[in-house]
Amino acid sequence: MSVVVKNLTKIYGTQRAVSDISFEAKPGEVLGFLGPNGAGKTTTMKIVTCFIPQTEGTVTVNGYDVAKDAMEVRRSTGYLPEHNPLYKDLYVKEYLTFVARLHGVKNIRQRVDEMVQLTGLEHEQKKVIGALSKGYRQRVGLAQAMLHDPQVLILDEPTSGLDPNQLAEIRALIKRLGKQKTVIFSTHIMQEVQALCDRVVIINKGAIVADDPIAELKNRVKSESVVTVEFAQSVDQKLLASIPKVKQVKDLGQNRWQLTATAETDIRPEIHKFVVKHHLTLLEMRQEVSSVEEVFQQLTK
Repeated sequence: MSVVVKNLTKIYGTQRAVSDISFEAKPGEVLGFLGPNGAGKTTTMKIVTCFIPQTEGTVTVNGYDVAKDAMEVRRSTGYLPEHNPLYKDLYVKEYLTFVARLHGVKNIRQRVDEMVQLTGLEHEQKKVIGALSKGYRQRVGLAQAMLHDPQVLILDEPTSGLDPNQLAEIRALIKRLGKQKTVIFSTHIMQEVQALCDRVVIINKGAIVADDPIAELKNRVKSESVVTVEFAQSVDQKLLASIPKVKQVKDLGQNRWQLTATAETDIRPEIHKFVVKHHLTLLEMRQEVSSVEEVFQQLTK
């Protein structure tokens, strides 16, 4: 159920939209595919889902080559494009029934009802799609992507246009699906990446600049190590500056301090020794980490 991209290149005329990229999305994980506008995300997703051909390289989905076994790839893949194409003059349930027939789904009525419930469309199922809000149209798009129970889900900005309540529901759904299927999704919402992703691939100007588990990604571009501490009593700043490996001390007020060292240095053991030596009461000690947004900005400048 994995997606394997090897040395993928896509050229439009003189423009190299994607340049020799390689990555793998494994079963049971949610892979965040990130990048600024025009970086090559949508182009890559269209190649993986057999919408456009690659110029060079190979892509396999569940072992099927997208160039040689396009129908098998489509059978095992659910795709929600960035611009969700829907038949706006059809009713929600009518449209989902039509898509189910295209996929040859058995027990169509039961499966459509399951998707309506799963995506929260119960109160909208008898409406014309053109009368729905953008958020509910996204839900219809998600429902059609999952109708044939694909092993791989490719979701291009699936939460676009959703309100906060809808966001929470769809994120929970994606997280749940990620435990059973291979999920690749793109988004510009960095909080969503931190909440959903097991791994992140960042593409910039057609090239991959990061491919890391979410926990490791946050430490990828750290230039320094920062620890915030809080004591029960006042401590002299010069005394804190004497802790081995500490380069800088910043007073945050109310007996809270920010201690800085070089990126590869963990100063927490030295802080513990300092606390014991000077008979201090340590109320809090927290190692600061870069946010996904900070890492993304530094890698795609």
